Amino acid sequence: MAITSWESLANEKRQATLNAIPTKWRIQEPIPPPSELRDVTGTYIQKFLTPREIEITELDAYGIAEKTTTGEWTAVEVTEAFCHRAALAHQFVNCLHEVFFDLAIEGAKRLDAYFAEHKKPLGPLHGVPISLKDQFHVKGVETTMGYVGWIGTFQGLKDDPRSRVFESELVRELRALGAVLYCKTSVPATLMCGETVNNIITYTNNPRNRLLGCGGSSGGEGALIALKGSPGGFGTDIGGSVRIPAVFNGLYGIRPSSGRIPYEGAANSMDGQNTILSVIGPLASTARSLQFLFKAVLEQQPWLHDPLVLEIPWRSELEQETRTLVEQSAKDPSKLTFAIMKHDGIVMPQPPIARALDIVERTLKQLGHKVIEWSPPSHKTGMELADAAYSLDGGADAQYHFGLSGEEPAPQLIVATGLPQKTALEIAKINVAKREYQKLYMDYWNSTSEVTGTGRPVDAVICPAAPHAAVIPTQYSHVGYTSVINVLDYTSVVIPVTHADKSVDVNVSREFLGELDENSYKNYDADVYDGAPAGVQMFGRRLQEEKMLVLAEYVGSVVKK
Repeated sequence: MAITSWESLANEKRQATLNAIPTKWRIQEPIPPPSELRDVTGTYIQKFLTPREIEITELDAYGIAEKTTTGEWTAVEVTEAFCHRAALAHQFVNCLHEVFFDLAIEGAKRLDAYFAEHKKPLGPLHGVPISLKDQFHVKGVETTMGYVGWIGTFQGLKDDPRSRVFESELVRELRALGAVLYCKTSVPATLMCGETVNNIITYTNNPRNRLLGCGGSSGGEGALIALKGSPGGFGTDIGGSVRIPAVFNGLYGIRPSSGRIPYEGAANSMDGQNTILSVIGPLASTARSLQFLFKAVLEQQPWLHDPLVLEIPWRSELEQETRTLVEQSAKDPSKLTFAIMKHDGIVMPQPPIARALDIVERTLKQLGHKVIEWSPPSHKTGMELADAAYSLDGGADAQYHFGLSGEEPAPQLIVATGLPQKTALEIAKINVAKREYQKLYMDYWNSTSEVTGTGRPVDAVICPAAPHAAVIPTQYSHVGYTSVINVLDYTSVVIPVTHADKSVDVNVSREFLGELDENSYKNYDADVYDGAPAGVQMFGRRLQEEKMLVLAEYVGSVVKK
């Protein structure tokens, strides 16, 4: 079969990324297929690294900053170690779109020179390598966002003067904080997918179980951080795109409310659709790193540079108030109250996720915390509102960008093309329905103050982030657990809990909630899922990032113990 022009262009781009990896870091021996070696994290990737590289890359972002901001470790040494590990990660699971290691090392040298001259770090992220989802524009680096038609252009526009010189606001802020930028990670074309698949990179696998997907749309971020090829990075989330890769890869990740992290100057799908705003959030291996990265960005006062960012600096008083609650709960567990939602009434979680929820619930109850059942307004209504928002343009945006090259979209993509576009009146009706749903949910949350015993409503709600632990390719069918949170614009943090275990995580006969639930039940394969990370999401009310990050650290620590 003849290769089309877009296939040729995609192949060239894919090869160019591999070619950008230094020869010394290219793997010479055959990598075992997933059927022989599922997990390429830990000891497998370590065998390609020196003991010093392992020492550096096994630390989290917070721990690295403690070394680099004090001058104990140089930015160059840390950057080279992470560049090497990222190069290995890409060869294992196809997680990178852009490799710019040379630019990163040049930047690290400037940081070391600054430290030598001034005897102090440039900022709190001095010398910390940070990876970025391929939506962020970096000077000297291309942005394709998974579209073949974007290769060699600026967001599909040929001969645009912004090409390779424009930088996103978050990129500017990270540089000012002293971060080292060195790679951009893979995404599904359109960004609307629970898997990471596009015609350039093909498919990004889950590094902990390569039979499965890594999630989407910030899937490359999740895979890279799971392989410790990055100590922390930034993704985006309009329907679960930070939380899904976080939970599928055993990481922490936060979906903040809109208006806290600057989106200005980042590429996006359906740009201008404001019914549900996409938001930026970090992913990391530890809760403390998540808070560290989030707090650092706010130090740059992004509300002065992005008109959609709210002037809300990091609220130390809210952080301390929550930490005090956590400390007091050690003596009086009734100080903190949680809610558990076992399922959303649409799709029951598969056995590994049900067990993860049970572990969290039992742990909190054993500690003496009150845990109530969460029975909110219908999540089916919330999911329908999300679906309506995602299809306002009838798929016109996706159709246009696929049409730039004539490429064929992957079957997993959620966005349908060729649907009728909503009118202004129809959009207004959806926005009113969303507002009414938010009000109903708010009132329900307030009502829980009558049953918590604290005089306050519940502090946080714990539920699945997805029905399954990672996903068998093409079988991600329900994003309702995450997308409803986007409709509500609540703060949500993913907490890793356990791993799927084929000896205990088995299907049992039960009644089905509907067709989606039945399909999810039938698609579960205990052997295939064995070893996949299984976690939960914990959400709080709108703009409660400081509180939720502290609670995530607490819940994550007690579950781990």
